[in-house]
Amino acid sequence: MYRYRRRPEEIKQCRVGPHRQEFYRYHRYFRLHRPLFLLFTLLIIYLLFSWVGYKAIGIIFAVFIVLKEGISLFFFWRLEKRIFQPIVRLNEGVQEIARGNYNVTVQTTVHNEIGQLINSFNRMARQLQESERLKLAYEESRRTLVANISHDLKTPIATIQGYIEAIQAGAVPPEKVDKYLQTIQNNTAYINKLIDDLLLFSQLDVKKLEFHFEDVRIKGFLSDLMEEFRFELEEKGHQLLYRDRLEEELVASIDLKRINQAIRNIIGNAVKYGPDRGLELRVDLYRRGDYAAVDIEDNGPGIPEDKLPHIFERFYRVDTERTKDLMSTGLGLAITRELIEAHQGRVSASSTVGQGSRFTIELPVKSKPGDEKSNSKLE
Repeated sequence: MYRYRRRPEEIKQCRVGPHRQEFYRYHRYFRLHRPLFLLFTLLIIYLLFSWVGYKAIGIIFAVFIVLKEGISLFFFWRLEKRIFQPIVRLNEGVQEIARGNYNVTVQTTVHNEIGQLINSFNRMARQLQESERLKLAYEESRRTLVANISHDLKTPIATIQGYIEAIQAGAVPPEKVDKYLQTIQNNTAYINKLIDDLLLFSQLDVKKLEFHFEDVRIKGFLSDLMEEFRFELEEKGHQLLYRDRLEEELVASIDLKRINQAIRNIIGNAVKYGPDRGLELRVDLYRRGDYAAVDIEDNGPGIPEDKLPHIFERFYRVDTERTKDLMSTGLGLAITRELIEAHQGRVSASSTVGQGSRFTIELPVKSKPGDEKSNSKLE
């Protein structure tokens, strides 16, 4: 049976597509006909000298023809270097992108429109490569989150189940029942906080968390908030020292509940990693340019230098052994950053291993009291 087989040039035409065939046709035309034009010119010169001899007119014609061919060769060389070769390299880069290889860069030394097109292509390739990297990182983070949450839910649930079964079986002495019930309550509170953090984080992730901004006097708000934290920490044997270093009252547009939660996450993180008793927290309020800044410094073990740049990343946990504390779920710092950035603010951290850590929250200041709009609510 006869079987049709495509010729190599047909395969190439199918590969490059009909819209590119014209370009390749003209490219081959210039490359193949250039030597023919040169041979034709030399033939004309030879015939001219054969018929006319070395007379002056023959020499003049020969000079003009040689100049014309020199100019043509220079033009073709420039066309090849500045147009055809860059387009061929650009086409090869496009084919690599089409195959899914985003790690491609087209080299160019020309600065014309083709060069600008190649530069734009390189920027597009870098953006695609970065998008692919973020996609893979996000997918890996998602799998890690599922594994972490499964662990964080399974542990307290197993504890609760075991204690309840022991109480129901009557295997717990009466004097220990209250202790068992307290443990059950603590684990239930942990599960509830974990679910709340997951819900909040998912709302932040899809940009569906609602904020209720209002104009607030920073001095009074933070003073009341620190008094609340001081009472909670003293019950656990910790100490909180608060200093208001503002020389004037400042007003910021904030969501009171979200800022409270952002600061609570930082303090909860300090309690989780700090000593069981004797933790000291020093909180300073001051002005930094157009921002009201809050420093939260602890005397905990500190954060290793290699981990410090990642502590605000989504799903990142410093404790690789996955210790658990009822004031932190491992999502706190990531949530804090997203909440502060939603206020157009900034959060940063510094730390020295063995000496402690310092977290700084900066919130943009609106104005001085009395300058704000009359319908703004001041606390």
